[in-house]
Amino acid sequence: MQIIEGGVCAAQGFKAGGIHCGIRKNKSKRDLSMILSAVPARAAAVYTTNLVKGAPLVVTKENLADGLAQVILCNSGNANTCNADGIDIARSMCDMAAQATGLRATDVVIASTGVIGQPLPLAPIAEGMAPLVASLSEHGSAQAAEGIMTTDTVRKEIAVTFEAGGKTCHLGGIAKGSGMIAPNMATMLVFLTTDANISSFMLQKALSEDVKDSFNMVSVDGDTSTNDMVTILANGMAGNDEICAEGNDFSAFCEALAVVTQTLCKAIARDGEGATRLITCKVSGAKSTADAKTAAKAVTRSSLLKAAIFGADANWGRVLCALGYSGAALDVTQVDVTFASAKGSIEVCKQGAGVDFSEEKAKEILLEDAVDILITLHEGSGEATAWGCDLTYDYVKINGDYRT
Repeated sequence: MQIIEGGVCAAQGFKAGGIHCGIRKNKSKRDLSMILSAVPARAAAVYTTNLVKGAPLVVTKENLADGLAQVILCNSGNANTCNADGIDIARSMCDMAAQATGLRATDVVIASTGVIGQPLPLAPIAEGMAPLVASLSEHGSAQAAEGIMTTDTVRKEIAVTFEAGGKTCHLGGIAKGSGMIAPNMATMLVFLTTDANISSFMLQKALSEDVKDSFNMVSVDGDTSTNDMVTILANGMAGNDEICAEGNDFSAFCEALAVVTQTLCKAIARDGEGATRLITCKVSGAKSTADAKTAAKAVTRSSLLKAAIFGADANWGRVLCALGYSGAALDVTQVDVTFASAKGSIEVCKQGAGVDFSEEKAKEILLEDAVDILITLHEGSGEATAWGCDLTYDYVKINGDYRT
């Protein structure tokens, strides 16, 4: 496996693009993106478990009922959520995309992100559809990634190559996500493409299993979005024999998928609203994988711990506190905690109690932009990794006037 350039355009047969059509007031910001496959593709998706769901998710789920899609259309600046006419708007956007590309409206994955409860005007989208299609290119992944950003400060994209059935396959993705992130399926919006030949059933199986260890393990602020969706299109143009059952080829596909999704996870956490540090919490020695996941997520979601990391304060008691209320099966008198970064590592807790350590060395470690919290529970062989970020003054500033 090899990491390559190209994002969602790395796979054969995919083009992408992004433009400013006028949904967002800032004309320097792209706000409409499209990804197009040259041929019909197998499709799979996972959606937010929030009871309040964006209209685009409802329409996308309808469109993917046959396991096929060929176009992804996404706007930023407006979530098209909690609108009385939201379903009609989402379907109209599918119709516009279909007319502009000559494809079926039911083969469109539709997505929106931005402010909730604001009417989404169709006029700028209609006027922008022709320029958007004209912008599509085999080098357009970056433009598409920019077009789906809201409070993101950097675009998020990656691609890899892998072997299946003696053929070289490609898998790439773009993502947006910076705030309202504590998913229970996936996080914010993630669009993945591959030229691997894989059945719809196995594609859905791979994605559904992957998010348990990737997007479900990310938290920025503890809020699960109304518009979370991860979708993947597989057009089969790599020419490998169809992956229709578990085996070496399916394992290779899943490994490539994990590299892409976990890279995007870390990018989302690192770009958390106002964040200055990426937090990676690694739990080992748990009674089960489920307990390890529960423990790791509790630590990365702790506002107190996140604030301590922002202040480069080795307040390990906040780690123990989060573990104690997490619900994971553990003996707090057996917990070990170490802080680590590019500056080294330092043990701060042994068997549930503090140990002597250098506050100066700890601060040096915690001032790095990527910090690891290593937890050993001494209960079994379960392990898990979760990603988060620090909590800063800017998070409140960003969200204090986000709508206005």
